[in-house]
Amino acid sequence: MNDTVAALTATVTIEGETEPRVAFTQEALELVLQLRDQHGPLMFHQSGGCCDGSSPMCYPLGDFITSDADVLLGEFAVASDTDSLPIPFYMSTEQFAYWKHTFLTVDVVPGRGSGFSLEAPEGKRFLIRSRLMES
Repeated sequence: MNDTVAALTATVTIEGETEPRVAFTQEALELVLQLRDQHGPLMFHQSGGCCDGSSPMCYPLGDFITSDADVLLGEFAVASDTDSLPIPFYMSTEQFAYWKHTFLTVDVVPGRGSGFSLEAPEGKRFLIRSRLMES
């Protein structure tokens, strides 16, 4: 049983859906806030590609170009004094075909993330914990 506790759940962004698909744990939220203070507005992408495995990747907003080959799973409303932009979370359409029945919780563990993701120098990496969505 996965008892990961969500601290912040993203808004629903997929047309016709009523349940959210992605959340941050408290530890992930704290790291996201730190990274946003350092880098400005952020975005996430879950590709499932060969180089980054299936780790969620955190980028400065707009640094990873999305297209029709990506699905916006949700947006996190994390406002601060300097930034009120939501943090979008994307997944490749191909990956979404496999994970469409899965709720994703972004967590943080010790270790080195991908060199392309903003948390890499922090000695931590984002990690997906998943469970089947309730129907």
